[in-house]
Amino acid sequence: MSETSPRRIVIGDVHGHYEGLMTLLEAIAPMSEDQVYFLGDLIDRGPHSAQVVNFVKRNNYPCLLGNHEQMLLNILTNERTSSSTMQAWLYGGGQATVASYQEAPIPDDHLDWLKNLPTYLDLGDIWLTHAGVDPSKSVAEQTADQLCWIREEFHSIEKPYFLDKQIIIGHTITFTLPGVSPGKLARGQGWLDIDTGAYHPRSGWLTGLDVTNNLVYQVNIFKNYIRTLPLEEVVITIDPAKIKLDRRNRN
Repeated sequence: MSETSPRRIVIGDVHGHYEGLMTLLEAIAPMSEDQVYFLGDLIDRGPHSAQVVNFVKRNNYPCLLGNHEQMLLNILTNERTSSSTMQAWLYGGGQATVASYQEAPIPDDHLDWLKNLPTYLDLGDIWLTHAGVDPSKSVAEQTADQLCWIREEFHSIEKPYFLDKQIIIGHTITFTLPGVSPGKLARGQGWLDIDTGAYHPRSGWLTGLDVTNNLVYQVNIFKNYIRTLPLEEVVITIDPAKIKLDRRNRN
């Protein structure tokens, strides 16, 4: 496959899987002129969150705030954090993050770096954020909670939020969307989801997207298997009506 360079590469939710990330980056082999971006959720669930944060920070890779980083910061910076909130974070993968720092306090330089993560990056023709946008609000009106947590309200939009940009997200594991099997990417109206559930036992796929060449790099952290595929071979288009139907059925 012939490729254009320099490349823009976007990496989905790593969730503490440092070794998988190293394998993925070895496959991608970014050059100094390439740009590598992370969509957030570097931490929690996997065994090496501290190493992932240190690696991304040390290499000055642009990274977005994910809901798991937001939860961590809220707990550590809010003196009134309830025990139930703390337990919810620990149960949701936070215990693995604590363990990765060897039970020691998270270093101040890591916390300062996490506190300064942006909630979105506008790269002209693509717009990166962790979860999506509230379709009823302008960019200026979006809150960190919406950009880090939103799901069905965004996934079910019937027309693109931007006329001239594609939104690339993580946050929602693609196989939880209708008609998408593990390892596949999901495409909606003006958006593309590349969180293939690296930590999840049904998947194990960690995904990097070469936006420049429409190539998908994936490593399966459970099977130690690597593959590179054209985007169109691995993406499933989502019907907004099915998202709305699923939402109504749950409610």
